Amino acid sequence: MRDKVTAGLAAALGLFTLYTAAAGPYVSLIQRPVFLALAICLGLAIYPLWEGRRLRPLGLALDLLAAAVTLVACAYVVVHQDRIMTELPWAGLHDQLLTLGVVLVVLEISRRAIGLVFPLLVLAGLGYALFGQHLPGALGHRGFGPGFVTETLFLGDLGLWGLLLGVAATTIAAFVLFGAMILHTGGGQTFIDLAMRLGGRSPGGAAKIATIASAFFATVSGSAVANTATTGNFTIPMMKRLGYPPAFAGAVEAVASTGGQIAPPVLGAAAFLMVEIIGVSYLRIMGASVLPALLFFLAVFLTVHIYAVQRGLRIVPDDELPAWSRIGRASRLVPLIAALGGLFAGVLTGHSIQTAAFWGICGQVGCYLAFGLAGGQRPAELGRKVLAGLVDGGKGLVIIGVLLAGAQILVSMINLTGVGVTISGAIAGAAGGELLALAAIVALVCLVMGMGIPTTAAYVLVAAVMTPALIAGGVPELTAHMFVFYFATLSVITPPVCVGVFVAAGIAGAGWLAVARDAFRLAAVTYVIPFLFIVYPGMLGGGGWIAIGHAVVSGLVFVLASALFFGGQPITGRPWLDRGLLLLVAVLALVESWLPTLLAVTLLVALLLLSRRRRAAAADPAAGS
Repeated sequence: MRDKVTAGLAAALGLFTLYTAAAGPYVSLIQRPVFLALAICLGLAIYPLWEGRRLRPLGLALDLLAAAVTLVACAYVVVHQDRIMTELPWAGLHDQLLTLGVVLVVLEISRRAIGLVFPLLVLAGLGYALFGQHLPGALGHRGFGPGFVTETLFLGDLGLWGLLLGVAATTIAAFVLFGAMILHTGGGQTFIDLAMRLGGRSPGGAAKIATIASAFFATVSGSAVANTATTGNFTIPMMKRLGYPPAFAGAVEAVASTGGQIAPPVLGAAAFLMVEIIGVSYLRIMGASVLPALLFFLAVFLTVHIYAVQRGLRIVPDDELPAWSRIGRASRLVPLIAALGGLFAGVLTGHSIQTAAFWGICGQVGCYLAFGLAGGQRPAELGRKVLAGLVDGGKGLVIIGVLLAGAQILVSMINLTGVGVTISGAIAGAAGGELLALAAIVALVCLVMGMGIPTTAAYVLVAAVMTPALIAGGVPELTAHMFVFYFATLSVITPPVCVGVFVAAGIAGAGWLAVARDAFRLAAVTYVIPFLFIVYPGMLGGGGWIAIGHAVVSGLVFVLASALFFGGQPITGRPWLDRGLLLLVAVLALVESWLPTLLAVTLLVALLLLSRRRRAAAADPAAGS
């Protein structure tokens, strides 16, 4: 019974998303409450209280009560939306009770889905707004009563029903559904097959498959944990079967999947939030993310290659690789091309992002059904797969909707109390006016704040508190947001609370500390790439073609030197000297001037030629003498 209810609610949420993507969203105080009501009810069905325990009857009663409170609260806003927006009513006792109820339900579902860290942060924000007047010094404020907090959160579109939930209920929802439809109508297997053919026959082939497959999945997913669970269940066992150390296998998948959150077009849903927060175009966000994402995946790919060559890791046998003829079938490629073509056609013709996603879904599903029927598949079977994509997409919206609702509560309290400005000022003071010191402090705070929280919510929180400090230090707004977003993303693989590593370690059957160690080695470059945004404006597409060219050259040199460094590439025969020279190349590449860059290029080329000569001499001693 619960499975049917869950599927029905998920399908209803998916259909609501499809309809509003096609026809356009309702006004904010209708679209957002309806979306949140469906997401919460679905969340209660997916994460039942005390499931499988003797207290389940009581848990069911509490879940039904939570659903009833949510429906009443959301319906109240929908019915009275015109009065709320025009009269700005005072909060009565019933408003306060409804606000308390829906906030508690949002936090409870967050607790069930991801743990206590995020709900406690939100509660801390609410507590600070209500009782912060009792704090001494700069952290104290004038105080806000329950009535004023209720008016801020509930009776308007700047609190709970604000921007973040609005983006979740429109753009992000449409893209989640877009990705689910692709994966459930054959796109997921096509991604894996392509990755196997492209990387399987070279050294470290299985690890390269994980890297390439995660990059493909990134185009429609943008979730590190989802990528790890999806591709990892295929790639990690393959790597272990071919003799890769379990910890290394888990690390490759965790790191490659983390790259999915920083790769266009989805960027872990942060792209859509940046569009609204910064006020720049979606294409600008995508363009800014291309070079950093390429550098990230290139760094992982090269490090894996060098590591595999040094340790003689096996390639994938021919009989395990799919045939190109199977991958290249029109029935597999045309739906993918139609999906991405519809998406980008919608964007380029000036339509909203959610409408463009709807066109992509129509292209994907239409081609999938046409090829399926032409191939003799039964309509009922095809319909079940499409419905499965709709249901899976609806389920994927629960965490996004609920977490962004919770994040919106916290951001509203930060803005209400002004604590973000206070913290930014304190960070700027600690940096003493040094931009790189300021960036380093911000990076550390972002890593800590993002631990245990899904990337989209983590980005929202760190953006609200940290970006003002960077902007005040002279960093452009887009650069500041991309900087904090990258470090919020890296918290997924940064100990001690590294969710992506935990998932990969569970699949690999390895200790999470060993996986985290190897993951850091593979992802070390990514901890430096955000600083390149500050040093090189061209890294994010700014400053003109010369600046972009300089960023490309410096970035490639830095990535290659880092891959050789962490991969343990022998060059001179003295490991300490090899590491020192490669470190020098990497440092020169970080200096914002053409002369150090050219020196880095020259030194790197010389080291590569020396390494090649030594390998040739080792292979042919007569030639070497």
